[in-house]
Amino acid sequence: MCGIVGAIALDGRPEFPPQALSQMCQAIRHRGPDDEHHFQESGVALGARRLSIIDVAHGRQPISNEDGQVQVAFNGELYDYPKLREELQARGHRFQTHCDTEAWAHLYEEHGDDVFLKARGQFATSIWDRRKRRLLLGRDRAGISPLYYTIAGKWLLWSSEVRGLLASGMVEARPDRKGLDYFFNFFCMPNQRTCFEGIHMLPPGHQLTVQDGRVDVRCYWDLDFPDAGEERRFPNPDVAIDEFEQLLTTSVERRLFSEVPVCCYISGGLDSTSVLGLVSRTREQPIQAFSLSLQDSGPVDERIQAEESAKVLNCPIDVLSIGQNEIAQAFPEQIAATEGPVFDTSAACLMLLAKRVHERGFKVALTGEGADELLAGYIWFRLAQKYRMPGDPVARLFRRILPRVVGGGRKHQAPLKAFYGTRIAQQTSYELIGQAREVLYSEAMWRDVDDYSPYEDVPGACDDRIHRWSTLNQSLYAGYKIMLPGLLLAGKSDRITMNSSIEGRYPFLDEDVVDFCAQLPVDMKLRGNENKWLLRQVAARTLPAQIAGRPKTMFRAHLTNNFLRPGAPPWVQQLLSPEALQRTGYFNPTGVARAIKVLGRQRSRSLGRYALDMGMIGVISTQLWHHLFIDPTLADLPDWKGV
Repeated sequence: MCGIVGAIALDGRPEFPPQALSQMCQAIRHRGPDDEHHFQESGVALGARRLSIIDVAHGRQPISNEDGQVQVAFNGELYDYPKLREELQARGHRFQTHCDTEAWAHLYEEHGDDVFLKARGQFATSIWDRRKRRLLLGRDRAGISPLYYTIAGKWLLWSSEVRGLLASGMVEARPDRKGLDYFFNFFCMPNQRTCFEGIHMLPPGHQLTVQDGRVDVRCYWDLDFPDAGEERRFPNPDVAIDEFEQLLTTSVERRLFSEVPVCCYISGGLDSTSVLGLVSRTREQPIQAFSLSLQDSGPVDERIQAEESAKVLNCPIDVLSIGQNEIAQAFPEQIAATEGPVFDTSAACLMLLAKRVHERGFKVALTGEGADELLAGYIWFRLAQKYRMPGDPVARLFRRILPRVVGGGRKHQAPLKAFYGTRIAQQTSYELIGQAREVLYSEAMWRDVDDYSPYEDVPGACDDRIHRWSTLNQSLYAGYKIMLPGLLLAGKSDRITMNSSIEGRYPFLDEDVVDFCAQLPVDMKLRGNENKWLLRQVAARTLPAQIAGRPKTMFRAHLTNNFLRPGAPPWVQQLLSPEALQRTGYFNPTGVARAIKVLGRQRSRSLGRYALDMGMIGVISTQLWHHLFIDPTLADLPDWKGV
């Protein structure tokens, strides 16, 4: 992984200030501490910070083709690079390095604007065609590697992180309240709008083209499913198990390709343990595993299960213990790293784990993200299948009483046009958490968001082919578009690992694995009350039954317990003071005080309390984000440059 930045003039061919380009690169130095290099000519500038993993000695970028007419800066990995290199060489292309970045230049020569559809891996890539004076930016299908852009005067700027744009000196940090409302509706970050006004994220599976001052963004790939009843059938389940096992094994092998040490993350769950098992079998030797122990800071501590799995697989394991104090102390750095508010405080734990991994000398970590989105791992998928929402009378009753859970009169149900009128399994959760806004939002915030619907900013959501899919696949599609890129990858993966110069790799998000899972019949994903059925069959070939059959547990830390308690850092109360709340203008001080009072009743375990618990961690992280990036006078903390 690396970090990339750049600029292209939308009018004329002025010189981009070299100092601005250098400042942009320095702002994302943590993404690539090993090297920095620039390419500049009239009207365009490309910069890269490098984390050396492949061809450590010669992979400096930006890299060009043979005659220097195609310049490339790239963040990520092309996992089919060895095969791709052979194919390109057979077509007459000459390589000067063994770095996969160089393949992009030749791949572009072969395929032009279709280059991203031909690429396999995780990437955010910038390609400058000097002859055509044409810029292409592209992002991988799942949204592993981030890429932001904005227009500043006559320039379009891009960067792997928002801070790269801010460091240019040409972009002012201003809040986008609609982006914040998306966050409070879906409890994760948006994937094309951001929380910064005028700053956009290139959505997963999209590319951006700039030529002759015109900017065009289009989707080059979208997740698809067969029509209901037309899914691939396996008269013999062993055929599906064998094929899935081979695809996962190949995916793991691709992600072990590295010139630097590789490790694995492991929790008590099935996904990461399956990856560790396949890694151990592929390498035929132990690999270092890392895990977390949530002492008094989480509802479930998975240490025993993780250590049991590592022992069975004969892998050394390093377990980092995290307490409430560590989460609260690390939270400002977490928000600075994610550049937006985060509901899931366990991201702070993962950030501390990445620091440990870095200290131990590793640069690459394999993890288990993506399996739940592909194979229906979450509880809401099982509930939706059981009650067949929204037709089931129990589901209809719940929807009627939902607006009374927290209180207030506004409606929080999805508009009819959301997902073309389908009701996804996650919808009840979104409506429940969304109710907290009734208590917490200020009237000014309601006026600013007006009739905005966060569903407008879900890429790919408005496509009527969704009606042809099974109800489970409709919900899986929504998870792939919302929670996977917005929380798991943006809030808990890339931004958290790269904060410590660690590249995360995700075998379940391999293109072949994703395509295969999309074709599966529903009962190979969710069978009765057993989620991820097919993965469990594969895991049973590597792991003992008590591990392969473990129930799903979500890795999460306590929410407001870590902040609304005696001994919490002073900045918490400073950010929640009426003065600070009035300064930001997002939240109602009276409503915040009411929520704190409700959360102080330790015996309450109602849905209303849960919604307010989620809502209040959103308030804390939003206020903290505002202090770090918008107004550094709200609390006794530095801003994002000093955290």
